Amino acid sequence: MRGVTPGAEPDAGSDDNAESPSPDLDQAATSAAGPADADAGAQRQAGPAGSAASPDDAKGPAAGEAPAGSGTAGRKPVVRRSRGARFLRELVILVVIALVIAVVIKTYAIQAFFIPSGSMENTLEINDRVLVNKIVYDTRSIHRGDIVVFNGDGSWDPAEPLPANSNFAEKFVSGFASMFGFGHPGDILIKRVIGLPGDTVACCDAEGRVTVNGVPLNEQSYLYPGAAPSQDRFNIIVPQGRLWVMGDNRSISDDSRDHEGDPGGGTVPENSVIGRAFVIIWPPGRWRILPIPATFEQPKLNSSSSTAAAGTTPAGANADAVLSARLEPSSPALPLSLGFAAAIPVSWLQRKVRRRAARRRAARRVGGGGGRPALAASRRELT
Repeated sequence: MRGVTPGAEPDAGSDDNAESPSPDLDQAATSAAGPADADAGAQRQAGPAGSAASPDDAKGPAAGEAPAGSGTAGRKPVVRRSRGARFLRELVILVVIALVIAVVIKTYAIQAFFIPSGSMENTLEINDRVLVNKIVYDTRSIHRGDIVVFNGDGSWDPAEPLPANSNFAEKFVSGFASMFGFGHPGDILIKRVIGLPGDTVACCDAEGRVTVNGVPLNEQSYLYPGAAPSQDRFNIIVPQGRLWVMGDNRSISDDSRDHEGDPGGGTVPENSVIGRAFVIIWPPGRWRILPIPATFEQPKLNSSSSTAAAGTTPAGANADAVLSARLEPSSPALPLSLGFAAAIPVSWLQRKVRRRAARRRAARRVGGGGGRPALAASRRELT
């Protein structure tokens, strides 16, 4: 004898001896099954009409919705935590990319320097900040009239060896350390290039002007007002691979004239040049480009056969008052700002690529039989 609700099974046929379930047994079975089975029995009694009357019940839970009592409310804090973790991950990625870009910019492309002395006045004044292009000489040679920043370690001091060229990785590590005040930045100097390798540089002609290959330079446009082109007389042929450099405030500038007794006769190695100062960026009222003066564009300067003026008086008349124009690296604010500006689109691009890859993985899972659960999981992953 079965304990089921009447009407749940088809008639037993024409067997007149088939026993019908007694009401007492039916009631006992219903009570034992509990409310849920009682409701199920009621639905079975309702038959097709009951099913048609409740289409929403027949559909079950909507797609993407968890059944009642499945703990959906309990999983919401987990979703919030996962979103917070994703935000933190994106922030860390952004900061790392910004730092790498900032170090690359500072080490290999552009760096800001602070002017601490007046040896380049009035072109560069005390407290000016200049940007130095470090890649310009990878595309062109050094020109006369360029304002160059170079490493003075070993350039003039015979006791100091000339620093060897570092490889890419060593430069990156050094640039990263110097950005935050570590390491040894070197004795960084800034001067104007007057003579190139092979040039004959002399002072002075009958009018007191510096000459290059016998061609006088008209320097009033960039010399300190009232300053003479040079109070020291010199005459030198610049060796190959070296430069003759001078400051714009000649009366107080410690430059090639004051190092004639050093190896190279006061010239500095070309490979010690860090880059070319091309713009003043601070203070705002001093902003301007630093062009090559017109006097260095004279075609005759390239004629090394020109007759040079003679001079024999040694340098050093004002040695006690000269300034070296040693530079100090500016704060890392500029490269960091540039790094963050460049990191935002880079970070957005890598996030877009990662989201696209996640969609492809989700599509493969769906095509392989993963169905809606795999698609829903991929959507949660991309959120």
